[in-house]
Amino acid sequence: MLSVPTMEDHNQTFYLARQPIMNREQALVAYELLFRRGAHDTACDSHERVATASVIAQTIEMGLPKVVGGALAFLNLDQRSIMADFIGLLPADKIVLEILETVRITPELVQRMSHLLDTGFVFALDDVVALTDDVTRLLPMASIVKVEFASVVKGELALLVGKLKKQGKKLIAEKVETHEQFQMCYELGFDYFQGYYFARPRTLSGTRLQPCQLTIVNLLRQLIEDANDIDIVNSIKEDVSLSLNLLRMANSPVFGVATRVESLRQALALLGRREMQRWLQILLYAGAGRVLVRTSPLLALATTRGRLLEVMAEKLWPETTEPADIAFTVGIMSCLNALLEAPMEDILQHILVSDEVNAALVLKQGRYGEMLALIKYSEQGDSANVLSLLHGLGLSVDDFRTMQQQAYEWSNAVLSVTG
Repeated sequence: MLSVPTMEDHNQTFYLARQPIMNREQALVAYELLFRRGAHDTACDSHERVATASVIAQTIEMGLPKVVGGALAFLNLDQRSIMADFIGLLPADKIVLEILETVRITPELVQRMSHLLDTGFVFALDDVVALTDDVTRLLPMASIVKVEFASVVKGELALLVGKLKKQGKKLIAEKVETHEQFQMCYELGFDYFQGYYFARPRTLSGTRLQPCQLTIVNLLRQLIEDANDIDIVNSIKEDVSLSLNLLRMANSPVFGVATRVESLRQALALLGRREMQRWLQILLYAGAGRVLVRTSPLLALATTRGRLLEVMAEKLWPETTEPADIAFTVGIMSCLNALLEAPMEDILQHILVSDEVNAALVLKQGRYGEMLALIKYSEQGDSANVLSLLHGLGLSVDDFRTMQQQAYEWSNAVLSVTG
């Protein structure tokens, strides 16, 4: 019988970080799942084995689709984890097993990797900076190589990429945090890119809104200004794509509406203005690029932030819904500067928001600004600041992990119905 790690087997003071991996078309294709211990600032240190077991335990207990949706999941494996029998419980067609650079190569390791390959698993080599003897020995069993490009000896990156590509390896550029780094790695021929470069705004002159986005901004203004239902429905009808998107989402399980929604007027009546406003904010991200909405890393990030901030506010202020609404708006709009390639203060001149939302997004102040900072630190794995902000809010790491689970599941559900 397989021995399965459970959450009770490990110190539960950790949270799970998802690092997005995009292809050359900028579509979200995978997440690396990383354990972040509350007292540590790195994903894998002297606690590598416990870290990996904890991630695998959480993945098994939550169910992989709830964690990564339809994307692949990259999991780090240390020396002991790769030999553990519970690896066999994971779906080989949804998982990529990463071999950490600290793993010692032994005959037993090679035999184990060969066995897992035979059962359908795919391997990636992590943090490669040169074709060392160890890397060369494992290359025949790895389909994917993750290159820490910033640590490669200057002038040798193109040579390393060329050698690996000649051997048919798919290459992932790790720690891509700027558009300039992405462009460089793209031109060198990397196949995939891991990092948050896509969420960094490239500030251009003027705020560029597509026609559908202009319609949505107008609708948000009407909702905030309490326009009548007829005017709101007529505004939605002006955009056929928007109308179809809203009807499709209204009939999705995400809304939980028992009655089939046949018209926009019925959708507005059943969902209410609060829910309509939330979904219009989400649809600002639809059709804004060449990537299908369901594979948009920016929409995945924005919806995760929105839901995570919302459930955090519900936990902190359960007596009223207003803080949760404000928190959701802060999270969902926190990526608009990257989407529209304009300063946030310019964007918010077109979209009416409360002073608290403005303070969080522009000034990075107030309680919602603090909550957004917490989420951004968690994305980067900055555990020291995560712990500090959680303490200030009166939340535990366990609270935060539970909230993350809710946010990941909701975000995945949203992406599945938005096109």
